Amino acid sequence: MTKPAAERYLRLGLRLGRHVDGIVDAYYGPPELAAEGDAAPPVDPHALVSAGDALLDELEEGWLRDQIVGARTYAGVLAGETRSYADEVEGCYGVRPTHTDEAVFREAHEQLEALLGGNEPLAERYRRWEESMRVPVERVERTLAAVIREARASTRHLVALPAGEGVELELVRDEPWRAFCAYLGDLRSRISVNVDLPLSAVQLLILATHETYAGHHTERCVKEDLLVRGRGLLEETLVLVPTPQSVVSEGIATLAPSVLLEGPHGAALAAAVKAEAGLEVDLAHALAVEQAREPCRWAHVNAALMLHDGGTNELEVREYLERWGLVTPDRTGQMIRFLNDPTWRTYVITYPAGRDLCRAYTAGEPDGFRRLLAEQVRISDLLDGSPRNDRAIVPEDGAEEA
Repeated sequence: MTKPAAERYLRLGLRLGRHVDGIVDAYYGPPELAAEGDAAPPVDPHALVSAGDALLDELEEGWLRDQIVGARTYAGVLAGETRSYADEVEGCYGVRPTHTDEAVFREAHEQLEALLGGNEPLAERYRRWEESMRVPVERVERTLAAVIREARASTRHLVALPAGEGVELELVRDEPWRAFCAYLGDLRSRISVNVDLPLSAVQLLILATHETYAGHHTERCVKEDLLVRGRGLLEETLVLVPTPQSVVSEGIATLAPSVLLEGPHGAALAAAVKAEAGLEVDLAHALAVEQAREPCRWAHVNAALMLHDGGTNELEVREYLERWGLVTPDRTGQMIRFLNDPTWRTYVITYPAGRDLCRAYTAGEPDGFRRLLAEQVRISDLLDGSPRNDRAIVPEDGAEEA
């Protein structure tokens, strides 16, 4: 892709970021482009729409064009274009959210009931199971650090990590998310963990591998090394939230825990939790529980559709999340905040759609996962490799994927 088009995309994304905090997830491209945007007043969203349209008129099909479709869609939202929530999600991410039948969740609940045992309501059983492995707040940081060290060693057996890469940890509060990987460029990431939300030992293992190795940090540093430094792909220096890039990224990060924990190095990661937090993890059972619960992430998408397109009040959405998504009452407020946040309101689709599409694409093969980490994989690539399913992941043209 020509350098001018890539530079214009960077300018478009950076200018969008002046309107809503967090839309630019990461930027490590030419500093003069960022300085140029910061020095000027925010650009009128209508001008950003025009800039996006002009780029789309010039570009052929490809990864960069997909990104610009997402950026232009978001610019249209800022400019006041009227569209449904589902249309906005589809325009940004290239996949369309549709209602998942509650029978899918009912089946998942039946599997969980068998795994968790007892006679209490399932949500209560799940809560008690998590609480039985609660990591004390004062041990979260050191336990995470130990797990990350083991995950890094394990990931080196999967993909070559560039020399000089690394992560730093910080604990934060009062955020709409549980954890966040801020890629800083130069192969470094800052991992922020929200300690307002309690962490079980299993959640800590999943969080660490999702955000660092072999998840978000691994993807970003490998792509900086191979695509930016190796191939000069300037467009990769911008990570823009409301774009197809996010679906691939969250698919990678959501698969990363199973890639590491189900492999030969999983025991070492569980041992790190025991050593630092004093908690024994039955890894096989924990992974079975988490796998059975996976379809319930689509209940979060249903909740977003109810909230934004269905006119459902927040109380009913909370009740729906608790019943079908097994979100505990102390977490539903945080979830509603996430679904209403200007940056993250559409983002909920990226987790289950990314997981399902990337899982189908990799077919459980390490080479497939390595391609996701190292190449510019498009949503169309993922859709071409995905089986028919009842959660109706839909491509950009609106036709349901076969």
